[in-house]
Amino acid sequence: MIISLTTGMNTDVCNYMFGSILAMRKDDVRLSIVLAVVVMVMFVFFYNKIFAVTFDESFAKATGVKTGLYNMLIAFLTAITVVLGMRMMGALLISSLVIFPALTAMRLCKKFKTVTVCAAVVSVVCFFIGVVISYTKGMPTGASVVLVNIAAFLLFWAVGALLASKSGKKFTLKIRGLFHIIRGRISQ
Repeated sequence: MIISLTTGMNTDVCNYMFGSILAMRKDDVRLSIVLAVVVMVMFVFFYNKIFAVTFDESFAKATGVKTGLYNMLIAFLTAITVVLGMRMMGALLISSLVIFPALTAMRLCKKFKTVTVCAAVVSVVCFFIGVVISYTKGMPTGASVVLVNIAAFLLFWAVGALLASKSGKKFTLKIRGLFHIIRGRISQ
């Protein structure tokens, strides 16, 4: 509101809040690719130490792992990812892109490594589907990607609930419970 009333400012608040893939420069894309490669290499080479630090920091410290170094490295890479993602996905939607893939993967996967790999695959697939929807329908990129992530979460949740129940009765009760919760929040 304030920016719209101020004269002489060339700021597009919608692009900042909801992101625009067109606002990215070639340097941003290159940096994103380099960051993705660095994260994958880190995960492959330091899997055991990263797992130890994220699962039980006290145990990792007791076994001689430099927990401070790995915590700082994880925080640094996460911060860079969020800052780069804000330009494309927007300040409001970037947190959902960090959270949804992991939550989605945890609906079906139970081990740390499988959750991580599944979350990475879900994230990439949802991103590409969201970008295609954004391009074809003329919608904001960030919102499209988040909607695809929500759809993937609901799909994984339904499949996980269905697999967890042997007869399908528990699945029906969980669906009814979900709709009851959603209905209650909408009416508030």
